[in-house]
Amino acid sequence: MAPAVELRGITKRYPGVVANNNVTFSVRRGTVHAIVGENGAGKSTLMKILYGVQRADEGTISVDGQPVLLHSPSDAIAVGIGMVFQHFMLADNLTVLENVALGAEKLHGIGDRARAEIERISGEYHLDVHPDDLVADLGVGKRQRVEILKVLYRGAKILILDEPTAVLVPQEVDELFDNLRELKSEGLTVIFISHKLDEVLSVADSITVIRRGTTVATVDPTSVTSRQLAELMVGSELPSPSTEESTVTDRPVLTITDLALVSPDGHGILRDINLTIHAGEVLGVAGVEGNGQAELVEAIMGMRDPSSGRIWLEDVDISDWHTREIREAGVGFIPEDRHRHALLLDAPLWENAMLGHQTQKPNVRGLWVNASGAKADTERIVAAYDVRTPSINVTAHSLSGGNQQKLIIGREMSHAPRLLVAAHPTRGVDVGAQSAIWGHIKEARRAGLGVLLISADLDELIGLSDTIRVILRGQLSGEFDPDVVTAEDLGSAMTGAV
Repeated sequence: MAPAVELRGITKRYPGVVANNNVTFSVRRGTVHAIVGENGAGKSTLMKILYGVQRADEGTISVDGQPVLLHSPSDAIAVGIGMVFQHFMLADNLTVLENVALGAEKLHGIGDRARAEIERISGEYHLDVHPDDLVADLGVGKRQRVEILKVLYRGAKILILDEPTAVLVPQEVDELFDNLRELKSEGLTVIFISHKLDEVLSVADSITVIRRGTTVATVDPTSVTSRQLAELMVGSELPSPSTEESTVTDRPVLTITDLALVSPDGHGILRDINLTIHAGEVLGVAGVEGNGQAELVEAIMGMRDPSSGRIWLEDVDISDWHTREIREAGVGFIPEDRHRHALLLDAPLWENAMLGHQTQKPNVRGLWVNASGAKADTERIVAAYDVRTPSINVTAHSLSGGNQQKLIIGREMSHAPRLLVAAHPTRGVDVGAQSAIWGHIKEARRAGLGVLLISADLDELIGLSDTIRVILRGQLSGEFDPDVVTAEDLGSAMTGAV
């Protein structure tokens, strides 16, 4: 039987960079085939080529043994290839039916026929998605199933899933994997991109490793360990987030008392938030997305005005300060959405390395930007934080996600912050970049920095944190001890099961 998908000799070049170099592998029909590799290894480019977003300079693609030319996503969909991106593309104010049918009205209309088809697909693949549900009311796991349903609705027999577990709690990961096994049992093929090696080993039938733009190996998951996969990917063993001895002091760096946040329409977002972070302490916050953690970060960073309560940086009340004042007072910030809140994608790296610190040396001389000082400091950050780039003059858009994140962390750590607010600092980065980021957080902790760590990676939270809190429906629950709590315990608390 011909492979569901076969790529041969795929090469893609950009100015100064070869993103893919003679990539070759095949995917058997009715299997889950994982693609792993560092950020910048070429996975995303390869999947964009397979989905018709970009065109290869060399090489061929075959589907079911037949060569295909994929000039656009429409071409990919026409031959049965669908893609679910890491960042969902759903309109919250529309129903499931409206989201699924949007752009595919010619298939089944927008009424009863479309509803019946959605119900058929949902039932056949056990997706538990209902056409009339409002997307705004759905949790992250169910939103992902809506995205899967969208591509199945368009006739996809080959699904590309990009980092599908990045925002899921453990119970939702188990549900997703049950869905993937159901898809596989019905003869569908899944190409699964992930950085979580234990998950890859549990769900994949084959694993292809890509390093520096080329295929290193395709392996049977029953014959390799996480450590061996990591070595294939980055040449080192699988990193661990675990910290060593406690460095927590009795000196408060951030104190929040009775904080509340109400939306303009009177909806309560945060209630009775009380927490203290000490110098040398990592306070981790776990929660299903949409429970108020993003708004908590925005309130601390001056991006939202609290409705009541106070925020103190050491002994100074910063509750009504602007973001710039907070940054200049010594608060480093790694935002959840680096493209929206941390980078100017079309600006060179040396300009990005100034953001948030453009009023401080060495970025200024008097009233003017000190370009030479800023460039020299950027070179230092690139070297110290292993930001892999051909030049500090290339745009931030040209870097992989992991290297963008390392640039941001280098920038934030370079101005001696007292407090670091880190929201999902390793989301979407590979094991090499993840290990480096963990190392920088551990080093900062040892140096007396207070860290607020928001993360959906429960192993990361347990490994790095000195104390863990769970946020649910805008409120913080009691403290959890990372030495004894499990990911399952946190998952249950996050979903309100306990």
